[in-house]
Order: sequence, then C-alpha cells, then structure tokens
Amino acid sequence: MKITALVVLKPSAGGAGGSSSSGGQGSEALVLANATDVSHFGFFQRGAAREFIVFVARTVAQRTQPGQRQSVQHEEYKVHSHNRNGLCVVAFMDDHYPVRSAFSLLNKVLDEYQKAFGDAWKAATADSTQEWPFLMEALTKFQRILQRLTS
Repeated sequence: MKITALVVLKPSAGGAGGSSSSGGQGSEALVLANATDVSHFGFFQRGAAREFIVFVARTVAQRTQPGQRQSVQHEEYKVHSHNRNGLCVVAFMDDHYPVRSAFSLLNKVLDEYQKAFGDAWKAATADSTQEWPFLMEALTKFQRILQRLTS
C-alpha cells in the first residue's frame, strides 16, 4: 500500500461542477500545500509525475462539492478528496489502501491545516509555495503505519 501525494487546495468559486470551458487561470483550484513521494518513479520521470499529480488534484478538487467526499479511479491511482467548506484535500493512493483510512487521513490533514493557518487560505489568489512540514510528515507516518499493519 502506497501513498504517493497529499495536496491541499482551494477550489475556485465557480468550480465544483462549474464549466471549465472558460480556460482562464481563475477557473483552477489553487494549491495551498503539497507533499509528494515520487521515489518509485525513474529519476527523469519525477518532474512529469509531480506535474501530473498537481493537474489531477486541481481537476478533482474543482469537481468536489463543499461537504462532499469522493473517490475517483485514475489510471493506477485511487484519488480520494474531501472538501470541507471550500478547503479541499486530495490524496493519491494505490488501489489497496483502505478507503476508511484514506478519509481518516484527509480529515486529519484538514484539521491540522486549519489549526496551523486558520482562515488565511480564503484570501489566497495564487498557488502557495509556503512550507508546511506536517504534510510530508503525515504522508510518511501514515505510510509506515499501514506497512506495519500489513506485515
């Protein structure tokens, strides 16, 4: 079982079911925090893998209504998302990762993000490059916990 990425996003106001035909920058979800583990990709594929993750995360976040949780199959990944009042977290996991554990992790990430940053995310107008060490720690911690449980 593998967690590949955790991404915290702010979907655009017109998103979550809105038309993406405008193609403007304003129609994309904004990345607020991002943690990826692409070590299982070849060295020269890692940049493209990160771009793919961000692209799919933006798309899924835009299509997740406030208050909704959903799971989407995308190629070999199960992409889970939870939108809590306009703040959305998306996780990329393999098919064998338990769904209940995935949503538990998403809830924990949302709780910790709001503890750390409050409502400052509501004013975001561009992708954030702000460091948030908790996200990478959560990715590795939940990865290790599941590895121990399945061994």
